[in-house]
Amino acid sequence: MKTSYMIGTVLVAAAAAVAAAAAISTSAGAAPERSSLTKVTLQLKWVTQAQFAGYYAAKAKGYYRQAGLDVRIKPGGPDIIPEQVVAGRQAEFGINWFSNQLAARDKGANLVNIGQVFTRSGLTLLTWKDTGLNTIAKLRGKKVANWLGGNEWEVFAALTKFGMDPTRNRGVTIVQQPFDMNFFLRRQVDAASAMTYNELAQVLEAKNSKTGKLYQPKDLNVIKMEAVGTGMLEDGIFVRGDWISDKANQATARKFLAASFKGWVYCRDHLRDCVKIVLANGPALPRGHQTWQMNEINALIWPAPKGIGIMDPKSYSRTVSISRRFKVVKKAPKGAFRTDLARAAVATLRRQGVDVTGKRWKKATIKLTAGGK
Repeated sequence: MKTSYMIGTVLVAAAAAVAAAAAISTSAGAAPERSSLTKVTLQLKWVTQAQFAGYYAAKAKGYYRQAGLDVRIKPGGPDIIPEQVVAGRQAEFGINWFSNQLAARDKGANLVNIGQVFTRSGLTLLTWKDTGLNTIAKLRGKKVANWLGGNEWEVFAALTKFGMDPTRNRGVTIVQQPFDMNFFLRRQVDAASAMTYNELAQVLEAKNSKTGKLYQPKDLNVIKMEAVGTGMLEDGIFVRGDWISDKANQATARKFLAASFKGWVYCRDHLRDCVKIVLANGPALPRGHQTWQMNEINALIWPAPKGIGIMDPKSYSRTVSISRRFKVVKKAPKGAFRTDLARAAVATLRRQGVDVTGKRWKKATIKLTAGGK
């Protein structure tokens, strides 16, 4: 009887503990227990860097967990194609330029953009100020570099707009660009492609051998594809079409988008803290470079007039038009994106009092150092 009494007492106490834990886990604002979280994977376009800070922030600040999600973030690299990873069911969500997603769809992959995070293009062409090559038209007969492999269409459209044929090297010579800017610094090409948040900084982190000081913006012409009118949609969130057709997965996607957008809002308002979060995840680039990148990435997202992540019809049409012109796709895509999930996520954040447009956001002034340290 004594033993039975003790066992019964323990069971009652255990039941009470479980009930208490359940009450805590379901109370307002409390994050669900790990066992009840929905596990999903996000495949990034490139290596760990501030280009993806909003997702790392959403995880570090607990936004995903609060939404009931256990998100695994997989870095990308030169040999990783996010569309293949998502289509192959190795990740639920992927990040890439919209033209790449369109190309994959055109080849049979059922992929759908559900959140267009970048509002504007970050692709530019750099030339040296002393060359006088400060417009696209002046690049006729010159050497223009790009990484190719799906990254060239904005530049090609700009050159085509001014009468050149980059696909046939007529009126301009296209050179394949490595993943550093040394050849540009050695003036082996007349113009080089550069993302505002990466390669531009690489040049400004290098020393001018004539002066012994870092290069300055005044030494360069920075020709933005967005200003030329050939900017295309870049980093967006996509999923498999069959996956998102399921109601339960739509609910998961809405939660993922809301938490991710909240992460980007945090990085907008806490630039340096987000750099620390990125650094904590083992980036390939140093602090100074990451700080510049975070500031420039914010400039591609904010302000977001329609609300972060909501596709702009004009930008979509321009991206499709350029993709068709250069045969990235053979026909006009149908069902390549949807905005209902992003709109629902934005509405959720608005109800929480979150600023989803960033109308008052201003770029910070970031001072670069040698090597981006």
